[in-house]
Amino acid sequence: MNTAAQVDRAELEGKVKAMYREVAENPHGEFHFEMGRRLAERLGYRPADLDRIPAEAIDSFAGVGYYFNLLDDIEGARVLDLGSGSGMDTFVASLLTGPRGIVVGLDMTDSQRAKAEALRQRTDVRNITYVRGYIDAAPFEDGSFDVVISNGVINLAVDKPQVFREIARLLRPGGKLAMADIITDVQLPESITCNTTLWAACIGGAWQAGRYKDAIEAAGLRIVAEQSNEQYRFLSDNAQGATRKFGVKSVSLRADKA
Repeated sequence: MNTAAQVDRAELEGKVKAMYREVAENPHGEFHFEMGRRLAERLGYRPADLDRIPAEAIDSFAGVGYYFNLLDDIEGARVLDLGSGSGMDTFVASLLTGPRGIVVGLDMTDSQRAKAEALRQRTDVRNITYVRGYIDAAPFEDGSFDVVISNGVINLAVDKPQVFREIARLLRPGGKLAMADIITDVQLPESITCNTTLWAACIGGAWQAGRYKDAIEAAGLRIVAEQSNEQYRFLSDNAQGATRKFGVKSVSLRADKA
């Protein structure tokens, strides 16, 4: 079992922050994963939406799937993006919620938030706020949001059940979680789950699909929609090897709070 005790949390946080600082500052560098507009469009993001948001946010997009299609109309909604990065999904959410909506991006990496905020100010988007924090201990009151979104981030968390409990706490009754993440067909061995470099690359922390979904529902959320993101792929040889051997893949899910 890849339990929280098996990975050095401090080392992992340092590597995650370093990797995603590079994602923000050097989006055309070499990573285990693909980034940018070509990826976003292949995953299902609408070109018309991408045309209306800052290109620099799209350049640093490192998500693993599209999930906005799993939501109903969210005009006027209060939306929280867990692990908002350089802001692409917050800008898309801003378009969908309209001026009456509120979008909050939560991220622990200073350079990611700084880039997103600079782009927000440059484009004068008024309904987005970026906050420093952790996805398993968000600095917001119970029931603060109508919708929680997240893209390729929860696999990075050591204590995933706590993340899902936190999402359930943050959602109002009837609220919705829409997300994309990396999961596996079979349990990963310790040689991968204890490797903080592979964990930071969105592989080492991936949970087996059934275990992952059980954690969502144990938190009090009911999965109502699921899709496989077959268009997503890793780039490095190590990552592709894990994909073939252990069934590492991307899925999008929607789960509702009663």
